[in-house]
Amino acid sequence: MTPISSVLSGLLDFYELLIIAYVIFSWFPMRPDGLLADIYRVLASVCEPYVGVFRRIVPTVSMGGAGIDFSPIVALLVLRLLIEPALLSLIRMTGL
Repeated sequence: MTPISSVLSGLLDFYELLIIAYVIFSWFPMRPDGLLADIYRVLASVCEPYVGVFRRIVPTVSMGGAGIDFSPIVALLVLRLLIEPALLSLIRMTGL
C-alpha cells in the first residue's frame, strides 16, 4: 500500500468514526448551550452532507411510535464497500 492510499484509508476510517459518533450523540437529549450540543453540531456539519444524501433515499422505518433511521448504516456501507475501494483502485491506477 502506498503512503497516499494509507493516508486516504485512514481518513475514511476516521470519517466512519465521526459518523458513528454523530449517530450515538443523536440518541441522547442535550442542553442547547452545553458542550455536548456543540460537539454534536460540529459532527452534524461534517457528517450530515454525506448522510443526508442517503436520508433522502432510504425511508425511515416506523416501529410503534418511534421511527428508525437506517440511512447512516447505508452511508457507512457505501463508504466502506464502494467509495473506499474505488478511490484506492484509482490511486493504484494513477500510480500515486
